[in-house]
Amino acid sequence: MTCPRCDTVVVTFPVPEALRAHAPEEAAAASICPRCLAVDAVEGTEAADTDGSKATGGDAPEFERVHESFPGGDGGAAFALLIGTLPSIALHKASARALRDHAEREGVDTALAFDRLVEAVREAELVPDFDLDRRVRQLDSLLDGH
Repeated sequence: MTCPRCDTVVVTFPVPEALRAHAPEEAAAASICPRCLAVDAVEGTEAADTDGSKATGGDAPEFERVHESFPGGDGGAAFALLIGTLPSIALHKASARALRDHAEREGVDTALAFDRLVEAVREAELVPDFDLDRRVRQLDSLLDGH
């Protein structure tokens, strides 16, 4: 499955049931593009990752394809969905808060993870359609009340 924005093979992942209200289209599976960081819903038959496993079962998602330091497991899924809120963070403040809190409960240091992604953008490893650094600062301001 490829990204509809940049035609890069995406990383698919299951969305934990507790996070589905915050997923695109409340989907049971989603994808994140390792090039432009677009996050989209994945429909049932499209949930096969590049190795043929299903996003809703089988092998763990290959989040390291996004960045070597990208968190894994449920925390990684929450972090990926959190990235998906960034292009319109003001509209998705409640979801962003819930996703950040979930990721952090799963052991993800979201501040460090974002710092590493921002650095990857500076080094042109990632090319999002939005200003990642500015959106992360906006996220911090909105959620931390600064």
